[in-house]
Amino acid sequence: MVGQITVITDTSVLINFLVIDKVDMLVSLPNRHFVITDHVKSEVTAHYSDQLQRLELSLSNQQITEISIVDPVEVGVFATLTQTGLGIGECSAIAVAQNRGHALAIDDKTARKRVAARYPAIPILTTESLVVELIKANLLTIFDADAIKAEWEQKHRFRLPFASFADRITS
Repeated sequence: MVGQITVITDTSVLINFLVIDKVDMLVSLPNRHFVITDHVKSEVTAHYSDQLQRLELSLSNQQITEISIVDPVEVGVFATLTQTGLGIGECSAIAVAQNRGHALAIDDKTARKRVAARYPAIPILTTESLVVELIKANLLTIFDADAIKAEWEQKHRFRLPFASFADRITS
């Protein structure tokens, strides 16, 4: 689709929306198509059994697309990245984003720094920036975003370094 941005999502960002059962909200962002690799799905399967059913539903409803790394360039980048200590989900997402020119949704600070240093052309999104996009698209209120932030902090050990999403919204 013309004008649509494909976003390769690593496990951390995906899980943040799965744990609060808000993948439908995430995929409602205009001009965004969310994709995961089979490595990301494997991480969800192995470590997040409570969220696996929600992921399977999102995949079967074609809200999110799953792909495999088979392109030799992606396989090479993936293999190189796995030597750096990053997780397989992160490595696979980075390899696909780099090779296909897609945006990358990733929260891990170390991984983001490595991506910026090695592949500066990759647009990087985070859970925070995606929530800001949802607010700006009028798909989520600041009040509801702050409630989600509180739930992440209180129930899921995901913290954002600000008091309110109001602090992140610029005119």
